[in-house]
Amino acid sequence: MKLLKSLTFLALLLILTAALAACSGGSGGESEGNASEGEQAKDGSGQEKVKLVYARGRDTTGATQKIVESFNKSHENIEVELREMPADSGKQHDAYVTMLNAKSSEIDVFDIDVVWPAEFAQAGYTLPLDRFIQKDNVDLSKYNQGALSAAQFNGKQWAMPRYVDAGLLFYRKDLVDKVPETWDELTAQAKKLKGKKGTDFGYVFQAKQYEGLVCNAVEFIASYGGQILNEKGEVVINSDDTIQGIKKLVEIANSDYVPGNITTFTEVESETAFIEGESAFIRNWPYQWALANNKEKSEVAGKVGVAPLPAGDEKSAAALGGWMAAINKYSEHKQASWEFLKYLTGPEGQKIMAIEGGKAPSYTPLFEDSEVLEANPFFKNEEFVKGLDAAVSRPVAPNYQEISEIIQVSVSKAIAGQVTVEQAVKNMEKELKAALK
Repeated sequence: MKLLKSLTFLALLLILTAALAACSGGSGGESEGNASEGEQAKDGSGQEKVKLVYARGRDTTGATQKIVESFNKSHENIEVELREMPADSGKQHDAYVTMLNAKSSEIDVFDIDVVWPAEFAQAGYTLPLDRFIQKDNVDLSKYNQGALSAAQFNGKQWAMPRYVDAGLLFYRKDLVDKVPETWDELTAQAKKLKGKKGTDFGYVFQAKQYEGLVCNAVEFIASYGGQILNEKGEVVINSDDTIQGIKKLVEIANSDYVPGNITTFTEVESETAFIEGESAFIRNWPYQWALANNKEKSEVAGKVGVAPLPAGDEKSAAALGGWMAAINKYSEHKQASWEFLKYLTGPEGQKIMAIEGGKAPSYTPLFEDSEVLEANPFFKNEEFVKGLDAAVSRPVAPNYQEISEIIQVSVSKAIAGQVTVEQAVKNMEKELKAALK
């Protein structure tokens, strides 16, 4: 009887264990690929749908939304939600730092400026991508190597480049007979063309105290032969060449052919003024071409030309820019995040961004894609290529944000007339040396 009771108890125990296992619905996959409680949904197949949040700055072209929609359609088990961050890259940076310092998992994939990868990796905000890249055999040789290397730190890949940028000069072909080759020529034409064919300004650019001002300052400084840091990372900003470059920037910012509130202009204000027919010239990034030729949004569609930025005494110089995408180290859906990141920065996502958003791809085979070239004929334009070839990097430093802020503040004070250019340069020299000790 005791044996019978023991066997009966054992049988009941086995049945109960099997029932519990069936109810748990356990999976053999990595937990990082599963959605958290309250964030799961069922698709038509009955499988759990992972919900991701992708954060990036404002995209006035609408291309990003199309990428998200395209990805969602082709990935039944993953749903990406787009979250818009501040358009100002400095505010965007600070918002990410605040969020990630708190180890928040509220975003999964996010865009980062080309100058942030080392900082974010060192702070432990981003997930190294090497194992994903190797597992999926992503061919990194097909990417712009400069952009790719900008996301490498301590021998690891911390982000994937989405597109490359360089400052360019866009102009109204119905106003401009000869493209200015120097800043002095631009000044002469901007004065002459202001007020012609409905324009209010001759030239617009980004002069607000933010990262865009640093890009413009780098261009002026380099075009006159100056540097901020040399190849060894030493501070060499206090030179006659740098002073001459910043003086030209200050002169233009205070001229009567730019908006009176030019110190409030970021890319958004600049691009708006140009596509609304208010300016003959604009300094902006490659996406300006697609936006300016969009017949639904632009009043100057079909009338836009592109050229390298004007030269100073030394050369034409364009700030090297671009944006990348990374995975939040604290994301609860790392594998799903990689699937989206791979799509976003791969040929599919970059093709949509190139066609709809006018961004120059970091995935280089797209420069031979007929649809991309049809949408962006200036990608094969000799002047566009010259503009990219003129690209110079912003100061390379592990504490770049601190370096950038020093430059922003001093150049802004010089534009406002609070200090002379010479004093602004001396102040930057002192503060940069202290910051880089």
